[in-house]
Amino acid sequence: MSFFSLLGLGNNKLRDALRRGGIIIDVRSPGEFDRGKIPDSINIPIDRIPINSERLKAMNTPIIFCCSSGDRSNQAVQLMKRKGVTEIYNGGNWHRLLRIVNSRL
Repeated sequence: MSFFSLLGLGNNKLRDALRRGGIIIDVRSPGEFDRGKIPDSINIPIDRIPINSERLKAMNTPIIFCCSSGDRSNQAVQLMKRKGVTEIYNGGNWHRLLRIVNSRL
């Protein structure tokens, strides 16, 4: 059983969130983001999530966080949950999420 299965965040939930207009927020550093990213994703480093939380909340759309391993994206999910956002997902590793994005086309 995978980490994402344990969390109940299988590929189908991520695909569904993307189909419903979900946005991808990459919480890696700008340097990491510049070396590779998911097209149309937005880079907001993990240390900038708190000051952007109201802006993210106001987007009123599913939010999928990603990073290198899933650790920082999990931190972002937890922070946004505390802010009252319910439609958030930990997309984990950005390479894996890119495969999901590409597979839904």
